[in-house]
Amino acid sequence: MQTNRSELRKQCMTILYQIDIYENNDIFYNVDEVIKEVSLVDNEFVKDIVYGVITYKNELDKMANKYLEGWDISRLGNTDKAILRIGIFELLYTDTPDVVAINEAIELAKNYSDDSVRKMINGVLDKIYHEKVGE
Repeated sequence: MQTNRSELRKQCMTILYQIDIYENNDIFYNVDEVIKEVSLVDNEFVKDIVYGVITYKNELDKMANKYLEGWDISRLGNTDKAILRIGIFELLYTDTPDVVAINEAIELAKNYSDDSVRKMINGVLDKIYHEKVGE
């Protein structure tokens, strides 16, 4: 079964959401087991995103907080944090085209976040993009 990248990003969001809940409640978890619970197929893209976000979480959160005006990423819901972290990770650490990374995060936010959070995620990713390209 071939799964498209949008669906795989949704799985990444779900996995990262679950990991956030485990961490917030001091519950031991194994990343590979969480991935297996959510992802029906063994997929390198999912592993790359999940492990990348976990590895660079502090840097991703610093970057988010730099542009979350009057907010802090810790105040966002777990789903919103996962979406924002995936978007920033793809922008900064993968070869995903910038416009795709931003659009995919916005599509997830349209489906799983409220409108104000979607706009906030869009604004943060847009500012990171402009910083990245030097505008």
